[in-house]
Amino acid sequence: MTEPSHRRKWMLQMQQPVPRATVFDRVAFLIGAAAAVWLAVIIAIQGVRTPWALAWLIPIWAITAYLVLPRLHRLLSDLYVPDYFFGRTRTADGLLGDPVNLGIDGTAAQLDEAMSAAGWHHADEITAASTWRIITSTITRRSYPTAPVSSLMLFGRRHDVAYQQEVEGNPKQRHHVRFWHSPPGWLLPGGAHADWLGAATYDTDVGISFFTLQITHRIDENTDIERDHVVSSVTEANPGAKVRVLRDFTTGYHSRNGGGDRFETDGDLPIIDVNGITPRAPLDISAPVPAIARVPLTVAVAVALVVLVAVVQLIEVLTDDDLWRTLAEADAAEMSLLLGVLAVFGLFAIGELIMAGMVLARGRRSRAVLILLLTVSIVFMAVDYMDGTTVLGLDSALLGASVQCITLLCLSSDSAGAWARRAARTADPEVGAPKISG
Repeated sequence: MTEPSHRRKWMLQMQQPVPRATVFDRVAFLIGAAAAVWLAVIIAIQGVRTPWALAWLIPIWAITAYLVLPRLHRLLSDLYVPDYFFGRTRTADGLLGDPVNLGIDGTAAQLDEAMSAAGWHHADEITAASTWRIITSTITRRSYPTAPVSSLMLFGRRHDVAYQQEVEGNPKQRHHVRFWHSPPGWLLPGGAHADWLGAATYDTDVGISFFTLQITHRIDENTDIERDHVVSSVTEANPGAKVRVLRDFTTGYHSRNGGGDRFETDGDLPIIDVNGITPRAPLDISAPVPAIARVPLTVAVAVALVVLVAVVQLIEVLTDDDLWRTLAEADAAEMSLLLGVLAVFGLFAIGELIMAGMVLARGRRSRAVLILLLTVSIVFMAVDYMDGTTVLGLDSALLGASVQCITLLCLSSDSAGAWARRAARTADPEVGAPKISG
């Protein structure tokens, strides 16, 4: 297929009606946001009623920063932040992120060769292990030269590859740049071409995000210095690299990124041509398709919580002395009724376990059923709480409500939705994120 037809197909894909699966995920995302707000309010109310009110500020902050505010920002930013290219990235929560200030011409292998020769390290993926390592490295001030970077979005997807340079072994301070491969046939405003677009910033310290209250890195205000550092390091280490600059690619401006940090830029866009560099080894960097093939952490957590709750409930029933005593003393009619209730409860718990397994097998319908069941359960629990039928104190009832809300939030997350829709997104290899071969 020729490049113009590639471009038309990509543009037509962007104009397609929203699929029903996507509509369902958006509704589930909204319900999850409401559940997060309800959970934060309930825990805040219960927390201030205890002598340990100050200690409850930590879980209240965690729920607000990592569950409530990101959902609210995502819902609102989808309404007012344009979904087309205008020189800015977006955070995973939908907020405007770092400026696009760099371009690359060349293959993935040539890009990696150029960056590696210039002393840049390939950043690790965000996993439970890498997250824990960067936390401990920051606290103990130990070097972590391949620490992961937070996800930023461009072209509707997460960055394809990221590089960083640690400063004097301090994980709080680092040069870093994210790269996205341009869609097939896509041109920059004005008609220029770049195989990759990048966003380079310099981390100065660790702090609190002004918009979400999450712990994050703070960046240096002058992003042009970091952009020029990337260009100079690559060209000095790679004599075959050439640079052309798109002057006034955007007007010079100052703004804030997704963490609330101020930044400024002169609007120039240097594009480094690395086509003259010969890679020492072939490389295959793929866009998010392989990541979707792996089970997202949110799905794994949700399934683990479903299994945990089902097992705990079964154990509680089997070890309930009062229940077995009632069964022993019941007449035939009462025993039949109780056994029927237990059978329904057991089937429900077993059904949850089966659906959890089917979710891991990428069962879209199983995930939808779990979301619906959790939604119904949370709605009934909220109604019972408001009319006084159920009292949610600092006990197992509140713990159960919290687990259900967190499970719903995990299953309704963007990563879980994208993972569940992977078959439709990868059915046509020419649609969606391109495969980037070196």
